[in-house]
Amino acid sequence: MSDLGPHAGFILASYAAVVLVLGGLILTVILDHRAQKRALAALEQRGAGRRSGQAAP
Repeated sequence: MSDLGPHAGFILASYAAVVLVLGGLILTVILDHRAQKRALAALEQRGAGRRSGQAAP
């Protein structure tokens, strides 16, 4: 590993913070995707069709 100098702790902490933020964003997207799939399934089960009248490709 390269010598990061006296600021190695700050550099590594910033990388760790970025990894945590990106991980949180990815988790949020995954959870929202699942919620939207459940909501769409509930709408389709109730018989709510698409407004365009066409099936999804």
